[in-house]
Amino acid sequence: MTQSLAPAARPVAGPGRTRRVLRAVAVVSCVPYLALKTAWIAGSHIGIPEGSSLLDDRLTMAVINGLSVLLDSAVIVLAQVLTRPWGLRVPAWLLAFPVWVATGLLAPIMAGFPAQLVVRAFGGGGASSAGREAFLDEWVFAVVYTGFIAQGLALGGLFVLYARGRWGHVWRGRVWDLPVGAVGPAHRVLAVAAAVLALLPLTLHALWACGGSAGLSKGRAADRGGEFHVLEALYVVFLLAAVTGAVLLAFRRGRALPVSVPLSLVWVGSGAVACWGGWLSLASLGGPADLSDRATPLMNLAYAGQMLVGLLVAAIGVYHLAERSAGTARRAA
Repeated sequence: MTQSLAPAARPVAGPGRTRRVLRAVAVVSCVPYLALKTAWIAGSHIGIPEGSSLLDDRLTMAVINGLSVLLDSAVIVLAQVLTRPWGLRVPAWLLAFPVWVATGLLAPIMAGFPAQLVVRAFGGGGASSAGREAFLDEWVFAVVYTGFIAQGLALGGLFVLYARGRWGHVWRGRVWDLPVGAVGPAHRVLAVAAAVLALLPLTLHALWACGGSAGLSKGRAADRGGEFHVLEALYVVFLLAAVTGAVLLAFRRGRALPVSVPLSLVWVGSGAVACWGGWLSLASLGGPADLSDRATPLMNLAYAGQMLVGLLVAAIGVYHLAERSAGTARRAA
């Protein structure tokens, strides 16, 4: 796959003004988050109120914060790769994978935080449980999520500009231009498997988004508010996007659509459900001290299920990109 994608790269003299601005925004927007996380690792309680569950297990939180620092630092590295001439020589998989992860982690925040602000503005944001200790000070969410949104916009813009020059041929045309014979049975099996596996997490997230509490832990059910329902609804949207994109590619449906539409659904949808499913599964392993707040078996099944769906759909996208790139290379030869 790496070699088949490489010939399309075009050398550039250096980043233009737009790329330089986007790179600066991506780097600067990482500073508040990295500063907070570094302070917490060092033992500071800035932004963490007394009684927060974050103070229950310092070792676990130090590990999680350290991982968070590494993930956010990767944004700075990616911004350099996407704007430097030597970035065109980076193997396709080595660049595409971290950008896919970044897309998956940032897309739900970029869509969810503004929606939560709207819900809160109309009086539907607070949790229903009175007397429970705050998790973080409110200003922390505003600073961190605003930074995440800026990172997502800047990094997304840089990647589109980069990919257009290096791999633009793989998403040109419409679905009816795609060779039907290139789609093997395994490709369709993956799409069907993803659709079947999506049923459980899709049902649970839809239930929780509509106000149901079956399968939720007692603490989570008690803390529900409008913001919780927004997040659950977004998980439904991203699951549907991932499965829809996979079916369109695997079965060549929506033949009048630009190829970029199913590819975008696959890219963003698979990244969001896989990365957040994996992150929530990882977070549930430690478990808070309060048993009522720990993830239930159904919650863990929902997280694991959406992670598997995302990985299967991502495999379909990789297969499509590799096959189309190889076909383009053969025609050029």
